[in-house]
Parts: sequence; structure tokens; C-alpha cells
Amino acid sequence: MIKGVNSAPTKASLPLKETSLKEVSLKKASPKKASAQDALILEKQQIAVSELSTNPNSHITVLLDEAVQALTIKADGVYVDGTFGRGGHSRKILEQLGANGRLIAFDRDLKAVESSKEMTDPRFSMVHSHFAGMQAKLAEMGVLKVDGILLDLGISSPQIDEASRGFSFRYDAPLDMRMDQSSGQTAADFLATVTEQYLGEVIKNYGEERFAKQIARAVITERNDGRAITTTGQLAKVVAGAVTRFEPGQNPATRTFQALRIYVNQELEELSLTMPQCLALLAPKGRLAVISFHSLEDRIVKQFIRDQANRDDLPANFPVRAADLPQPKLVNIGKAIKPSAKEIKLNPRSRSAVLRVAERTNIA
Repeated sequence: MIKGVNSAPTKASLPLKETSLKEVSLKKASPKKASAQDALILEKQQIAVSELSTNPNSHITVLLDEAVQALTIKADGVYVDGTFGRGGHSRKILEQLGANGRLIAFDRDLKAVESSKEMTDPRFSMVHSHFAGMQAKLAEMGVLKVDGILLDLGISSPQIDEASRGFSFRYDAPLDMRMDQSSGQTAADFLATVTEQYLGEVIKNYGEERFAKQIARAVITERNDGRAITTTGQLAKVVAGAVTRFEPGQNPATRTFQALRIYVNQELEELSLTMPQCLALLAPKGRLAVISFHSLEDRIVKQFIRDQANRDDLPANFPVRAADLPQPKLVNIGKAIKPSAKEIKLNPRSRSAVLRVAERTNIA
């Protein structure tokens, strides 16, 4: 996932109401009894699958063709790649731009910014910033309207595969989890001071974890016993001991790691603040394409598009002429797009991706 677009996202306003983030109904196979041995076996299997399916030194761009096609690139248009990553989408956009076109990319990950230096195309500009600072940063560059915005949310493969970043339970590494390692508190810093109740709410609301209370209690007990949790391995072990049941094929620490990553980076807050900026920045007929990777992100995107596409929120039978009804500012383009079976086979990490597309109307 800022009170103003000129500042970094503030901490989440937790505790969140429990009804604000609905529990995900697990329609998969029934959870099975967990054990430390089960967790260890599962972790080894996941590492093996990952090593076979991905190159830790590269990043496979998810929904590459679909996302760029959704933008309906104009040769002389101005476009924003809100999450540069390793530049897959950006390079594809540049291929379709003409000599007078322009692409501005954002990323708060210093490694992503460094990798962008390989791109010497004069039509391309890179900005080190979270995308919630998009409108202010573009204004500084003299850009007030754009023809398309692409947001590829979530975490990239290089971030997962670099042990020192602390995003993955596959490695025993410092528990960092910051996307921008130049600022903010680490996940370890957070766990060192958080209360049991607050931690439970974070894990429940951001990880949709049914055993959030048990995990929070185990983490705080570990800390109070003088064993501060500072590494991914420590955290994964504590979670495995607290989760009595988990979904087949999923490490018991998966949801807790997701929750801490989202909280530390304020991903949902950032996304909520960015969507209205995208609406303000898009020129008429401009396209917004957003790829999300879990239900919490997708819910924000889906609801925002729906609210802007359906402006008739007046009471039923309210006496008003049709011409005077609030007009939509966005038009939803097609159904949600998901990766093909071929893409999922090539890149298993794409399996949860959802692409939603909307087009700006000429309503101010």
C-alpha cells in the first residue's frame, strides 16, 4: 500500500475493525494437522520447486503482454510505470512508443533504481519514490496529465530471492522486509516493540491468518523470554510451532510473512492513496491497468473502479432527472484478466495475479 502526496506513507491506522477486511473463505482442501517435520519437508519442497521454475538472478514479468496491451499505447503518449521492478513492463511500453512518446517509472527499491540505469533511452525517466508520491513528483517534472498508468503491485522475484532482504522464510537471514532499505523500520524493529494485541491484529488483517492470536502470543513469549526475533528463520520456526493446521502446499509462515511485509511497507495504505491520484492524472481515454497478487490489494482496486464507474449513489426513487445524475469518471474495461496456464507453468509465482483495467472518461 499519507496525509499529503509530498510525504511518505504514515503507519497504518490499526487496530482495524475486524469487519473491514473480510476473512477469506478457504475453499481449498481441508487443512491438515501441522508439525515441525511437516513444515521442514514443505520448505524443502518449495525451495526445490522455486529453483526449478525460476532463476534467482532474473525476474519474469507477470502478465507482460496483457498489461501493456491494456494501456492501448499511443505513439506520442505519456505513460507511467508505477512499479519499475526490473523493467519488464517499461521496456515493452518503450517498444510501442514513438520518438515523441515519454515513459516515467517509479520504484522505492534502490536495487530497482540501480537496475534502471541500464536503460539509456532518452524517452525514459526514473524516479526513486513510492507511487503514492506520483502526482507530486510528476508535477515537479511539469507533467499534469498522462495517457496511461500501470501498477504492478506486490513483491518482485529478485526481492524474494535475495536472502538479505528478509522477505522469504526459505532462507535464514536478517528480518528486514523493507522495499526501500534507505528508510523506515525493519520487521525485526517492529517485532521488538509491538504489543501482542496489535501484532495479532496486523497478522489477522494483513495476512488473513486464522491463527493470528496464537502466533502473536508465541512471538511475544519468545521475545519476553530473552530471544528477540531478528531473523527469518527464527520467525518461521516460532510460527510453525503456533500454527496447528495449515493448507496443503503452503508453508505455515506464509500468511504471517505476508502480513509483516504489507505492514512494514504500508502497501495497502499506499495503494488506497494512489488510486485517486491515478484518476486525477489520467487524460480522457487514458487507461489504468493494475496487477494485484492477493485479495486485499484486489479488493481496493476493484472497489475504487466500481465506485468511479457507478456514480449513481443516490437513494432509490430519488426525484432527479437522468441528465442530472452524477456521471462516471471511469469505465471498467472487460473482466479481470488472469495468467494463462502456460504462464503459470513457466512462472508459478504468477498464479495469484489479477489484472484490472479501466478507462478515464471526459468527466471532470
